[in-house]
Amino acid sequence: MPPIDTRSIALIGLRGTGKTTVAQLLALRTGWDWVDADVEVELSAGKSIAAIFADDGEAAFRDLEAKVVSELCRRSQAILALGGGAVLRKENRDCLAGCQAVVWLKATPETLAGRLETDSTTAERRPNLTNHGGRTEIEVLLDQRDPIYRGCATLEVDTEEKQPAEIADEIYVALVG
Repeated sequence: MPPIDTRSIALIGLRGTGKTTVAQLLALRTGWDWVDADVEVELSAGKSIAAIFADDGEAAFRDLEAKVVSELCRRSQAILALGGGAVLRKENRDCLAGCQAVVWLKATPETLAGRLETDSTTAERRPNLTNHGGRTEIEVLLDQRDPIYRGCATLEVDTEEKQPAEIADEIYVALVG
């Protein structure tokens, strides 16, 4: 089997697609480190994303996120779980272009809403990004972001009815052969 490219692999997609969990499992398969960009933003700010939005606004969050994405994309042999909106800024998309692969994890609005309802940390750590919240917000964000995700992605992976380990295996096989 040929060796895997040593540039980092970035996982993108809306919240609830499994980026963090899949990053951890993919890191086990590759022997690489993994990092969650949202956690790095929170550590840098000393507060949750929800608190950053409430105290400083979305623009301040996106500025901090851009700094973190730039730093993470310079790493080698790392699996990067990026926040769902990280692809919104061109500077972040430019950084992602230097990764070995940008993997877009996808799911239907119904699936994402169901996953987020069972994730107790979502409400505490992450604010609604529209006035709607819930499934309506997911549909609005998918409509806005799908073309951007598609433009960034070098690999698209449907996460519907798959366990995280299956998704990690699918990515590994697609990248290594």
